[in-house]
Amino acid sequence: MKPLVIIAGPTAVGKSETAIKLAQKINGSIISADSMQVYKGMDIGTAKVPLSERGGIDHYLIDVLDPAEDFNIVMFKEMAEAAMNEIWDKGRIPIIVGGTGFYIQSVLYDIDFTPAEEMISYRNELSDLIRVNGRQYVHDMLRMVDPVSAKKIHPNDSRRMIRALEYHKQTGMPISGHNLESMNRSSPYRFCYFVLNDDRQKIYDRINKRVDKMIAQGLVDEVKHLMDKGLDKNNVSMHGLGYKEIIDHLEGNLSLEEAVYIIKRDTRHFAKRQLTWFKREKDALFVNISEETDIIKTMTDRLEAKGIING
Repeated sequence: MKPLVIIAGPTAVGKSETAIKLAQKINGSIISADSMQVYKGMDIGTAKVPLSERGGIDHYLIDVLDPAEDFNIVMFKEMAEAAMNEIWDKGRIPIIVGGTGFYIQSVLYDIDFTPAEEMISYRNELSDLIRVNGRQYVHDMLRMVDPVSAKKIHPNDSRRMIRALEYHKQTGMPISGHNLESMNRSSPYRFCYFVLNDDRQKIYDRINKRVDKMIAQGLVDEVKHLMDKGLDKNNVSMHGLGYKEIIDHLEGNLSLEEAVYIIKRDTRHFAKRQLTWFKREKDALFVNISEETDIIKTMTDRLEAKGIING
């Protein structure tokens, strides 16, 4: 079984910095499990670590797609597995880093999300419904067939809504049941799954400061540049937190102050949902960063105990 390390957790908890330090310690390379960092030219709003701060560690699945392109879990799994094979071939250990639990789950437990051919047309149909009737209309469709998932999926999360409706149409079953089944799967890898956590208020404070920093660094100009290239809220890339709100500001629907308030609020809510997801993961080892005097030693001790690295 090939080695694999996962570093997950809520936004702004410090995953990227920790992953770089661990990669330097264990001869690792990093694979981003972030649904937005995959896009070129979206640096500020996605909080990408600048190249100069990556500590010489190779990073995969960052800056590989144009923002006009779609990105989904099937593409992520395919690209992540290709990156893992390349990293193993170099004699290094892949470290998957991010807060998108669904993406991590697809790789860790080798879950096939490839839709049947007939689902492609249904996916396009749902996308058209969102475009014509709005996201709430499709969310109501989901609530009718899978109320459990509808409670967990925000109406703005078009990708997850479409995926849940696709699964129901394909199998006649709610995807919430599929997720429960996935929790009982075993992994083909020798892995360690770390979830970084901290006091909730500390995470919220870091989120607020991060958003203020994004604005100061030029998030508004970044979004304006993307809009000048023809992108709008119909593009998957523009669904990310921070982008759709700034679009509303630039279109005159929100003041900058209102947009910033909404970004901070919704990012805090997102962090809370992330933690709820990771707490359901049976193999996750929670690490509270405020309680650790040496978080890298804690992690390497665990990796040694699991036989992923040698002592």
